[in-house]
Amino acid sequence: MKNEPVVVTLYTENEDPQSEDIKQWIEEINSGQDYKLVVIKPDTSTGSEWIDEPLPFIQVGPYQLRAPIKKENLIIALKASLDRQTQLLESRNVEFEKRRERGHTYSETDRTTMWITRHYMLIINSLLFLYVFVPFLAPVFMKLGWENAGNAIYLIYKPLCHQFAFRSWFLFGQQPVYPLELAHLGYPITYEDITNHDPFNPLEARNYTGNPNIGYKVALCERDIALWGSLLITGLVFSATGRKMKRIPILLWLLLGVFPILLDGGSQFLHAIAPFFPARESTPLLRSITGVLFGTLTGMFMFPLIEESMNDTRQILNRKKAVSENIGNDQANA
Repeated sequence: MKNEPVVVTLYTENEDPQSEDIKQWIEEINSGQDYKLVVIKPDTSTGSEWIDEPLPFIQVGPYQLRAPIKKENLIIALKASLDRQTQLLESRNVEFEKRRERGHTYSETDRTTMWITRHYMLIINSLLFLYVFVPFLAPVFMKLGWENAGNAIYLIYKPLCHQFAFRSWFLFGQQPVYPLELAHLGYPITYEDITNHDPFNPLEARNYTGNPNIGYKVALCERDIALWGSLLITGLVFSATGRKMKRIPILLWLLLGVFPILLDGGSQFLHAIAPFFPARESTPLLRSITGVLFGTLTGMFMFPLIEESMNDTRQILNRKKAVSENIGNDQANA
């Protein structure tokens, strides 16, 4: 079986003196053509994709060498990697051969994956925009008399939101909201008024969409609009700043993002679970504030975390591309 050279990947800055020494060391011990050096330098157009390691940095098989790199350590890693590859090839290790082949081939799937890792925020922000924007079309369609289209949107969003009329925004009506009397907001018309003072019925509250006098409700509740809308804004800011936002501590996310929304939302159900708790109904303002806190801080925690994962994937694909191009050039010149 042909013993192919071990790929040695050198990540380096331009004009790095130690990298020149490393190239010379590899050349000195590579008389048998056992190693294939692949040099990867930062692309200034995609700086956020650069490896998060002190440079120069070497990857050879499963071994990694970080700056400052000593010649004796490099020789040990090179020989160990060569011995390991030789043993695996001689033993006809199928999994190793598959991994090696994948590592030397930059496929269409890899190109697609690379595109996704570079444009994933465009995808996320587009989906968030549609998710927040479409519910506002429901009352617009109802106002225009396109009831089938409006009801279709309400139906699509029903599994995603409770859509209680007394916790939703209304468009084209006398008031922006029609809260329960329990909320004590002082609006002339309450939810009980528009439902003829019927007792609270969750199914009725969910199915009620409005009428030409009252207006028509948005297909997402007040809190969800604030939550997903603020997540969208955070995503746009994250993208505009080059995806360089630092991830907030998880404790901060829990204390200021998760806890307020649990407290405000959960306290509305305490009376039903334990009657000795006083009945409470939140307000559109509190729902919006807690929704914004949760959405914003979730984005500040989640988006940098996703970027870290995408950056790792880009580094792997950049290496595969560089290795594939180098091996392809060698085969063309052979």
